[in-house]
Amino acid sequence: MGRIFGKDKEEEAPTPAPEPAAEEVAPGDAPAASEAAPSEAPAGTEEAPAAAASPEPIAQVDVAAILTKMEAEHPEDLDWKRSIVDLMKLVGMDSSYGARKELALELGYSQADIDSKGSAEMNMWLHKQVMKSLAENGGKVPADLLD
Repeated sequence: MGRIFGKDKEEEAPTPAPEPAAEEVAPGDAPAASEAAPSEAPAGTEEAPAAAASPEPIAQVDVAAILTKMEAEHPEDLDWKRSIVDLMKLVGMDSSYGARKELALELGYSQADIDSKGSAEMNMWLHKQVMKSLAENGGKVPADLLD
């Protein structure tokens, strides 16, 4: 998902700004730090929940638009809308059978189904599950890709 949604958004959210400022004040002046600490502590406490709450309302990411742009820039002709192999290649993932099998198991496909059914059926299931997961995690996915 990070390859489609972008890793920058994930990396920006957890960086707390108030903590380094509090640490810089404390070593400099012990009396000033003790006087400033009570007034800064509630502010830091108030800011922490606000910072934690702000990443939650994420604007939907247009998955189809991002993948279509990636497809235009990719050297191979890929059919990511129907092929899990092409989708994985497009986002730079290992698309080997072993990697697809591992991903399918992570997403809930059973080993029994892998053993009894063909890889084509697993691939179709896996493509739908990946699209469904993208939609559940803030992605705007066209309905025809979710069916």
